[in-house]
Amino acid sequence: MKSPGEFMEILAAYDLTRSYRDAAKICGVSHNTVRSYVKARDAGAQAPIARKRGRITDPFLPQMQSLVEQSRGKIRGDVVHEKLVALGYAGSIRTTRYVLSGLKSKYRAQNARVHRPWSVEAGRWLQWDYGDGPVVDGVKTVLFVAWLAYSRFRIVIALRDKTMPSVFAALDRSFRLIGGVPTYVLTDNEKTVTIEHIAGVPVRNPQIVAFARHYSTAVHTCMPADPASKGGVENAVKIAKADLVPKETNLRPEYGSFAELEAACEAFMEDVNSSVHRATLEIPKDMLRHLEQPKLHPVPAVPVTASFGQARQVPPNTPMVTFEHSRYSVPHTLMGQRVWVRGTDTQVIIVHVGQTGPVEVARHKITRPGVPAVIDAHFPPASAGALERVTRPTNKAEEEFLALGAGAALWLKEAAAAGTNKIRHKMERAVTLAKVVGNDVVDQGLGAAAVHHRFTHEDLVSIITNTATGEPSSIINNTRHAVTDQSQWLSQGTSGWANFGTNNPTTTPGNESAPTDITDLEGAAE
Repeated sequence: MKSPGEFMEILAAYDLTRSYRDAAKICGVSHNTVRSYVKARDAGAQAPIARKRGRITDPFLPQMQSLVEQSRGKIRGDVVHEKLVALGYAGSIRTTRYVLSGLKSKYRAQNARVHRPWSVEAGRWLQWDYGDGPVVDGVKTVLFVAWLAYSRFRIVIALRDKTMPSVFAALDRSFRLIGGVPTYVLTDNEKTVTIEHIAGVPVRNPQIVAFARHYSTAVHTCMPADPASKGGVENAVKIAKADLVPKETNLRPEYGSFAELEAACEAFMEDVNSSVHRATLEIPKDMLRHLEQPKLHPVPAVPVTASFGQARQVPPNTPMVTFEHSRYSVPHTLMGQRVWVRGTDTQVIIVHVGQTGPVEVARHKITRPGVPAVIDAHFPPASAGALERVTRPTNKAEEEFLALGAGAALWLKEAAAAGTNKIRHKMERAVTLAKVVGNDVVDQGLGAAAVHHRFTHEDLVSIITNTATGEPSSIINNTRHAVTDQSQWLSQGTSGWANFGTNNPTTTPGNESAPTDITDLEGAAE
């Protein structure tokens, strides 16, 4: 419908041009509009009013509005159409969806939640929440995420579960990482925090109340099913999961152990807390150190340990603790220190309280008495014992023999294991032989003799002789495992002795009359 001013402009344009189409071009309207206005003036009637056409859904509009309000703007178009058809609606589902979309948009605009910016003071609020962590060793883990509202400092700690001791340990570690305790902490209504709601009032878990009293802080919870009330930590959880959980989008490989996941969390915290935050345009760790830490309360020197289980003292000589008549291993670095042990239906969890706070150091499946639960990584590398002797010379003769090389040491071990007679005498003869033909040749022969269990001196001489002449040794060929490839021998090759024992030996200056046979060498040595 045109305004009175537009109406007068249209009539003036027609009086000027005396043409419906020319007046329409001047006023930017349809020539039919100009005709209707002129005819109404000539007939002495008022300007025509545009008729408003109704929709086929108009009779059912109250029912549609009621459905939108009852569903809080969530109802689907096909559901509404089905209900309208039952009431006699004859229109198409396309018309129903079009009208419903407008009603839902209007409802959302009228009921939109208005978020007011949160102006928080330094040292006042810390929020924490959980995220689904990656699967490590076939077990799903949990990411504990804490967020300081003022400095935007983020903490990510890998947990194996969300039980009360694990949560207490993560909170204590968070307080020690930021260097203090905030006035308030905010989280969801987990059973570890809120037991139930009565008339909308949350009933706190007595253990979390004792925890808050110990650290001089107050625990608050957001409204049920309302994550927007702690949107800061919700966003931190989303970012941590996107970076730490292996996905095709981040190309992160699977974690081989829980320690690798913990290391990844440490690297993630260092990265995000050392980068400029887009909201504050400051580095979070710098804001924490200079602005927020002075406002935090001191962290108690002794953390809460009541929920960690029973105290146990690790013996000073073995990293094992006893729990319910069964023994469980702990890292050997904790020998002589105190740990706390608790059990579940299927597992035993061991916690140690160090400088950084409580840390879970071991988790075992429950075992029966007499069968200790041992994790190999808890023990240092095994030293040489009765089954693996280390050769240590005790006199000059032994030192000279072992100085020949690895083949000599192998020969000594194998000969001793076989109960060979006169080992010392054979060692002396091998040393004497080495002074003539060289240590490498004798060491190579001793290694081959040890592999094929040939422990007489004649065997050693035969191996060296046939190696020098290039002919296969009858001693070696009589065994099932003949070693003729020098690359498989224990000591390095002796290419300089390749022509030893042949009819045309290579002579060296000043030694033209060198002996050409092992027998001659032995005679020369004697």
